[in-house]
Amino acid sequence: MEKVSMMIKLLVVLCLIGDALCKSKKPHHHPDDHPTSSTFDFFYFVQQWPGAYCDAKGKKCCFPGSGKPTTDFSIHGLWPNYNDGGYPSNCDNTKPFDESEIEELESRLEKDWPSLACPNIGTKFWAHEWNKHGTCSSFSSQQEYFQAGLDLKDQTNLLQALKDANIEPNDEFYNVEDMKEAIKEKIGYYPWIECNRDSDGNSQLYQVYICVDANGKDLIKCPVLPSGNCASRVQFPKF
Repeated sequence: MEKVSMMIKLLVVLCLIGDALCKSKKPHHHPDDHPTSSTFDFFYFVQQWPGAYCDAKGKKCCFPGSGKPTTDFSIHGLWPNYNDGGYPSNCDNTKPFDESEIEELESRLEKDWPSLACPNIGTKFWAHEWNKHGTCSSFSSQQEYFQAGLDLKDQTNLLQALKDANIEPNDEFYNVEDMKEAIKEKIGYYPWIECNRDSDGNSQLYQVYICVDANGKDLIKCPVLPSGNCASRVQFPKF
């Protein structure tokens, strides 16, 4: 009887320890965990080089109704993220995209935040960005969200940062680390660079990720970087 009593006590202690350990574990976020949570740690501000998008293997590009965009980086998105690499998405279906809310910004968005997909999807691209990412952000309105992206583009001015380091979109190949250094010289923090490949298999400068505080204004050191690697030297294609 005494042995049975001791075993019961031991089991109770083990259960209590196990419960305490479970409660002390730090929660891990994943894209599929709590997909409608609007809490997040920082933004990825992602800009795309249109020359690489249009030159990518097996891909075509179509220009918006306003015509071919200027030779400059365009905005892909402003995406809330967690420090562990996960992200929230589609956080509030009660606030769907409403084009009338960004009417004053449309001419600027067509220039600096265009869709190059074929066939051109026009405002559906902005709708996707707002519904998936904007509804999880710290901005209370669509106008504030898209204006923040436009302001960040002005603030970072990636093309000028690269040109200041004699890195030009001329189909030449450049050292990726030199590109990162040139951007850091301009914005104060290292970016993450994503590459793609053209039909000849050349690795190209495709997208630049910059990290932004959850307030959507202040640039920060990236808490975590996306996965993937570029070649040591990549092409900066013409557009």
